Amino acid sequence: MIDWDALPGPLRLRLAELAAGALDEMRASDVPAQLRPVGRFAPAKRAKLGQPVLIAALRDSGVFHTAVVDWCRNHRPGALAFDDADPVAVAAAAVLLGSPIAPHYVELIAFRTEQGQLRAERDSATARVERLNADVERLRGELTEAKQIADRVGGESSAEADRLRKRLREQGVRLKEAKDAAEHARSELEKVREEREAALGEIAAERDRERTRAQDERRRAERASAEVEVARQSAREARQGDEVRLALLLETLEGAVGGLRRELGASGSGPRPADVVQRVRAHSGATGEVPDVAALDRLLALPAVHLIVDGYNVTKTGYPELPLSDQRDRLAHQLAALSARTGAEVTVVFDGADVLAVPTAGPRGVRVLFSEAGVQADDVIRDLVSAEPKGRQVVVATSDRAVVTSVRRRGAYAVSSAMLLARLNRV
Repeated sequence: MIDWDALPGPLRLRLAELAAGALDEMRASDVPAQLRPVGRFAPAKRAKLGQPVLIAALRDSGVFHTAVVDWCRNHRPGALAFDDADPVAVAAAAVLLGSPIAPHYVELIAFRTEQGQLRAERDSATARVERLNADVERLRGELTEAKQIADRVGGESSAEADRLRKRLREQGVRLKEAKDAAEHARSELEKVREEREAALGEIAAERDRERTRAQDERRRAERASAEVEVARQSAREARQGDEVRLALLLETLEGAVGGLRRELGASGSGPRPADVVQRVRAHSGATGEVPDVAALDRLLALPAVHLIVDGYNVTKTGYPELPLSDQRDRLAHQLAALSARTGAEVTVVFDGADVLAVPTAGPRGVRVLFSEAGVQADDVIRDLVSAEPKGRQVVVATSDRAVVTSVRRRGAYAVSSAMLLARLNRV
């Protein structure tokens, strides 16, 4: 995890510069509200004046974070490269991409920043010691001069001698204070140096521990990936073996059945037992209407059944108050749910006269057709029924009596629009 609030100053500035550069190219919806005032700044001032807000937006807004990464890929791909000689640039790329190496580079930049601060403190203390040494030398010179003056005026009045002795004492006090200050500065410098060495040791140890932990995690992930691949390969080989054994068994059974038929001379030709039963009515070629929802469910449960729906006849029965496009969309999605539940093939036909643009695809499991200009949807429904092979169960949903009569003559079952709507409302 990265502590955004504790990011080193150079890294924060680098991230703020990248985020500020991306603002002009972003969509308004990708820019958080708190960043919009920053967008009004001059580009050269955004990173400096809006740094806290930019860093907070990168931390808190996943959309803004992703937009900044996309901008870098398109306009500054080098900003996301890990082979840059500048560790600050590499750390910024790792933080933006969420790389596992990001915490290590953040620690490295923090360490170098702290080292620079310690070096500046050391240089300041050294300069202070040098100034104090210069003061000491100056005071020594003044003391020597005062002694010389005292020697020259040794024969003068005692008052002047007292004044000089007082001056000597004051110079001696200032000299002692300067020496004490210089010693204190030396001890402070040594303390800073020791603290820096301790901090360096702790950071190096933590870095080594994190590196070892990352290597262990990587090795475990590689082992797990290899085990998963071995398991998948074993499963594929086992499945292939089972399929081969099943195919061989089926071939054996087919051969045995064929041999038995040849041996018994059972050709299967001739009339079936039910064909010779007398006193039955001949097939008239027409089917009945579906009387209720239960009968409709039984038809939809038949193998390979095909449900053909007169689109507008159903929608204008169920929800005529909706716009035509909403009627089509609602019916198509209801039929998709019915197809998913029953396994039936579903085709819905709409009149294409008032449709400006035919949709490219309908919901999964539903075939949506529109009649051509000058062709009625009723004729398309009749063509669909006629195109089905004899013996396949076909159900047509419509309340148009002319369509019902014609499709029943072609061997299809007819169900009213109201009954289909009742069945759809149960899905």
